[in-house]
Amino acid sequence: MATPTPELNATVADVTRRIRERSAERRALYEARMADQHRRGVHRGELSCGNLAHGFAACGAEDKGRLKLMNSANLGVVSSYNDMLSAHQPLEDYPAILKEAARAMGSTAQFAGGVPAMCDGVTQGQPGMELSLFSREVIAMATAVALSHNMFDAALYLGVCDKIVPGLFIGAARFGHLPALFVPAGPMESGLPNKEKARIRQLYAEGKVGRDELLEAESASYHSPGTCTFYGTANSNQLMMEIMGLHLPGASFVNPGTPLREALTRYAAEQAIRNTEVGGDYRPFYRQIDERAIVNAMVGLLASGGSTNHTLHLVAMAAAAGLTITWDDFTALSAVTPSLTRIYPNGQADVNHFQAAGGMSLLIRELLGAGLIHGDIPTVFGSDLTAYTREPFLEEGKLTWREGPTESLDRDVLRGVADPFAPTGGLTVLDGNLGRGVIKVSAVAEAHRVVEAPARIFEDQNELKAAFEAGELDRDVVVVVRYQGPKANGMPELHKLTPYLGVLQDRGFQVALVTDGRMSGASGKVPAAIHMTPEALDGGPLAKLRDGDIVRLDANAGSLEVGVGADAWAEREVGEPHLDHYHVGLGRELFAGFRHLASGSEQGASVFGGFEADDLARQAGQIHDEDA
Repeated sequence: MATPTPELNATVADVTRRIRERSAERRALYEARMADQHRRGVHRGELSCGNLAHGFAACGAEDKGRLKLMNSANLGVVSSYNDMLSAHQPLEDYPAILKEAARAMGSTAQFAGGVPAMCDGVTQGQPGMELSLFSREVIAMATAVALSHNMFDAALYLGVCDKIVPGLFIGAARFGHLPALFVPAGPMESGLPNKEKARIRQLYAEGKVGRDELLEAESASYHSPGTCTFYGTANSNQLMMEIMGLHLPGASFVNPGTPLREALTRYAAEQAIRNTEVGGDYRPFYRQIDERAIVNAMVGLLASGGSTNHTLHLVAMAAAAGLTITWDDFTALSAVTPSLTRIYPNGQADVNHFQAAGGMSLLIRELLGAGLIHGDIPTVFGSDLTAYTREPFLEEGKLTWREGPTESLDRDVLRGVADPFAPTGGLTVLDGNLGRGVIKVSAVAEAHRVVEAPARIFEDQNELKAAFEAGELDRDVVVVVRYQGPKANGMPELHKLTPYLGVLQDRGFQVALVTDGRMSGASGKVPAAIHMTPEALDGGPLAKLRDGDIVRLDANAGSLEVGVGADAWAEREVGEPHLDHYHVGLGRELFAGFRHLASGSEQGASVFGGFEADDLARQAGQIHDEDA
């Protein structure tokens, strides 16, 4: 029997109310547009004969006959498949499975289109990383292109990693009149323990092991098809989709290439058909995803120590659904959300250990039981979220769900609300005369949460390695890497810095990082003030900093300050950055328009503007077309 939902936590209720109220006009316009699109026709019935003939010309006779009749569902499949990247390689076989399942239901499925999927693991510290964040927007637009043919009654979204799922979500939101179901691939099996991998990386940074040893360790860690097993943005995506009810229950962390994974994929097509109008239980995305689902995603991330990238992505995702969330919403929820997991980098276990300890069913059960998430949201499963305390199993070859564990099977990895690892979610906003940013402290020891030290300024992450090797950083230091924001160079992740900063901390120095760039869910033991906004290129205070300025980062108080008097600080000149080397090569010149259009970090670092928010402001005369 599903877990009953008690009274909602007062703070969770208040944050949900604030989002609903601040988004009221914007959300109403979004819903009206989706309803209007539905009225105009959500599928091939609205197409002319010539249009329709083009749309099914390549189909076999059986599918073509069904597409002509209009009384069956046609699913649009949007996939991020490629066979270079481990997380997406398993998706190769999905379209055939989905088509077969649809035919068995008397319906059809067509591969609507592919979206690009790039890997931050491959591009880390490389020029290609500067395209990474903006690939989210490209994916959203590619999703729109795929679905623009209007041949579909519902859509299946196949994606896993960092920017892919947020991009697919944004695209799904703008086609919100269609039922949507997200179909994951699952994590690779566990390889080299994360602690050992981190140890080898630090030894390499110190010159104590060679490249051969490093490559061997990395290859033993990332070794097979599936998502990387540490708890970064990719696996945070999966948690969010499930806790918002966009996955089937328990689908997030089932390994690829298993009979259960295939059965879940097959069932996804069947359930998507049931959720269509012709299937009898029309469940469009826009009626499913509202402020309650977004709050669930935030709480789930905070309870699990999820990726800080989602302080960008969730803002942009919510905006696509007509909702306005802020970093202050994250901070308020973090204060009442206990930390329930220890998954690397916040611990030594990986997501497979989390799954074995109770996984999503137990996490959702605990959060529901504490009134920390909304149990009454509609889901793709045809139920509310209380059904997500169940786990999928194969019984004599048939997929079924039964109640998951009521207690953790490994309390070093997953705990209940009554005995959490920490009373709060470990994410907070930093505010002060250096601007606003976010910091994830769930993996930062208490002794390192307050750092006051002279600043060392860098304007390119590659400069830090040389300074480290020269011994210039062997002291208490606040490393500032600026001009890394979306307008400057596309906001690359800066994990290349992590081993060097970790070594300095291990040598006994007080070390912190401050940047207008990203560090994501793989950020670890070194306190990092990231996503600083306004960014340096946009007149942000980081542009005024000088080497030797005393900077104080206080994660406990939520402050980030430079010890310079207000008058002297106001008189400081902003330096002239040299960014040409960021803007040409490996396709970066194609993204100049994106860099120009990008919003600030707290607005999601998005190039799409505010969707309905901009339209409402324009109607009110607050902005003009030339400013949009």
